Amino acid sequence: MEEKIKELTLLLLYLTSWKEKDIFGDECMRAWKGYDFDILNSLEEENLIGGSTHKAKSTYLTETGVNKAKELMKKYNIE
Repeated sequence: MEEKIKELTLLLLYLTSWKEKDIFGDECMRAWKGYDFDILNSLEEENLIGGSTHKAKSTYLTETGVNKAKELMKKYNIE
């Protein structure tokens, strides 16, 4: 069950994300991190999201995270 929650959390992060430039001027996908912190920590450990410090209100999706979210969209038939 926890794996499904992680998948759906990543998917929601992706679906609610916006494009923003990072400190190097590269484009990244950011999302508000209003989800279970244990799940967010797990996603960060898997290198699917980053920059999820305790004080930050948002996080960014890594390239791996974006690709995984796109795979999950297919898995769950979301267009």
